[in-house]
Amino acid sequence: MRRVFRQIRVAVFVALLLAVVGSPAPAPALAWNRAAPQRSSPGETVYVLSIRGPIEPGLAAYLERGIDAAESAGARAVLFEIDTFGGRVDAATEIRDLIFDLSVPSIAFVKGRAWSAGALITLAAEKIAMVPGASIGAAETIPKEEKAISAMRGEFEATAETRSRDPEIAAAMVDADVVIDGIIGPGKLLTLTAQKAKELGFADLVTGTRREVLQEFGLSGARLVEVQQNWAEKVARFLTEPTISSILLIMGFLGLLFEVTSPGWGVPGTAGVVALALFFGGRMIAGLAGWEVAGLFILGFLLLLAEVFLIPGFGVAGISGIAAIFASLVLSFGDMREAAFVISFSLVVTAFIVAISFKYLGRSLAFGRFVLRTSERSAEGYIATPEREAYLGRVGTAVTVMRPSGTVLIDGARLDAVTEGDFLPKGAAVEVVNVEGPRLVVRLHEE
Repeated sequence: MRRVFRQIRVAVFVALLLAVVGSPAPAPALAWNRAAPQRSSPGETVYVLSIRGPIEPGLAAYLERGIDAAESAGARAVLFEIDTFGGRVDAATEIRDLIFDLSVPSIAFVKGRAWSAGALITLAAEKIAMVPGASIGAAETIPKEEKAISAMRGEFEATAETRSRDPEIAAAMVDADVVIDGIIGPGKLLTLTAQKAKELGFADLVTGTRREVLQEFGLSGARLVEVQQNWAEKVARFLTEPTISSILLIMGFLGLLFEVTSPGWGVPGTAGVVALALFFGGRMIAGLAGWEVAGLFILGFLLLLAEVFLIPGFGVAGISGIAAIFASLVLSFGDMREAAFVISFSLVVTAFIVAISFKYLGRSLAFGRFVLRTSERSAEGYIATPEREAYLGRVGTAVTVMRPSGTVLIDGARLDAVTEGDFLPKGAAVEVVNVEGPRLVVRLHEE
């Protein structure tokens, strides 16, 4: 009987062993084993995303779309091809977080430079490959303040630790006070060549081709899907570039300034509104600003229109419109410091251009169309044409609001006119009291 129980126990043990050994194993995750790389099946895909040029919010929007597409398609991995001098910190940290949150393996392939913000993005990838002659590092902060350096150093160290890389080497890329014997001395930022990065464990592979990168990490059989930037993302990248953003703001400020200081609405105001619309449009596509910010800008614009066309003088509506536009500008930036710097810089440049325009262009014939000047041929001032002198003393009607310039109707003729400084409503009876060159000077007709 004891022998029977022993045989039963042996049989059960053998059955359990066979069940364990013979059961199908779970599908392995992507193997990073260099010694025996596994070949992907033909049906698997690797998504390729390009990180080139300045790091800015428009690039982050493109990468987010590409990562979403890769995860939705069940890609085997995402390959980031990198060549950048750096860019905005907020965009770089956003991209770093996108790579950290990836549900599939990530590979960074440095095809030129991964400097500054580009270095942070590269370190976020699980694996790093570099072409011979490539470099990574040189992450100098702007402004070069202790607070900014400390924050960026923490980002680099945390990113390196997460990917099992030496955080001290990562810190030396940001902080010139970090000294590592045999690697970097005092007062210098660390920049690694491709070969040096491989020696220090920061790069896994040095190769010149994408094919060798895929083969090294067991992806040689995968089908490549290259995600290209669409037109909206290209426009957003261009418009959110710091230099272009500043130019658009300057054009917007100049256009609105010239418009509110001249009668009616014309080319300067239209150009200013178009420039500001491009400024906000790029930020909305990049995700920096929402419809509430655009709505605040539109409200300010409508208040300015009301001030120009409906309300004599410049008062509450005009001031409220300008305040709303400035508030929308501030809200469209990532932080108050950046907003204050860019807006202040644009205002200073705008004031400088206005001062130069009045000083030098005021004497030109082109600028003379916008200002009144005395004639060099007459000691009394403006020389009236004989045709205009005939209107002296005539009575007509203002067909536009006189602010103080406008248009009047006299004896069936529409004529440009200016008041003596008063603002007159549309439809007011006016009397010509003086003639200055081609324009008539009018006042309210008392009768």
